Amino acid sequence: MIRSSSVPPTVKSMQTSSFRQLLRATLAVSTLVLGACSSMSAKECSVVDWRSIGYEDGVNGRSGDHIGQYRKACAKHGIGTDLAGYQAGREAGLREYCQPANGYRVGANGGEYGGVCPAPLEHAFRGAYEAGRELYTLEWRASNAAHQLAAKRHERNHIEQEIISNAAAIVSVESTVEGRAHALVATHQLVERAGRVESEIAQIEQDKVQFERDLQDYRARVAVNH
Repeated sequence: MIRSSSVPPTVKSMQTSSFRQLLRATLAVSTLVLGACSSMSAKECSVVDWRSIGYEDGVNGRSGDHIGQYRKACAKHGIGTDLAGYQAGREAGLREYCQPANGYRVGANGGEYGGVCPAPLEHAFRGAYEAGRELYTLEWRASNAAHQLAAKRHERNHIEQEIISNAAAIVSVESTVEGRAHALVATHQLVERAGRVESEIAQIEQDKVQFERDLQDYRARVAVNH
């Protein structure tokens, strides 16, 4: 999750009216959009507002080829699509999607960008997207290192318990000569494995420190630019 101190000023200045427009459009056509991915009825194809459908696709950064799904669904009923209305709506949606604030949000959430923005908006959007993507990557690296470290420490603890169990078998008066020999060989293998895991833990700890430092540096740079 992106903290407020890590978000460029443009994100904080998004207009409430734009958000409300997006919400209304989403609620209005979400059912039809989902239906087009499977099967739209003849009634849906005949009454759908293609401009709203286009707007929904644009504001979600979908390719213009997406209309092909709707055409295919409605063609089954002998009903065509309003391509001009769809394109006009999609262009309006793209004008909102292609704002730098949204580019940063998409990148920071790990989203993909399909190169859909018009040329006048492309440069600013892509720059903000790449900045957000950098944050996503830095956060992922730090989080992944923490998960790896926890897993390796768990593995080390498991190895230690096995070594203790084998040691008990070796000294137990109830163990056979064969059993003691097997436990001794297994312990030797476990000790070697423990050494490798310990080295891996040391490396991951170093990586984790570096990744967290990189993330802190990034956030400090963003804060300075506010």
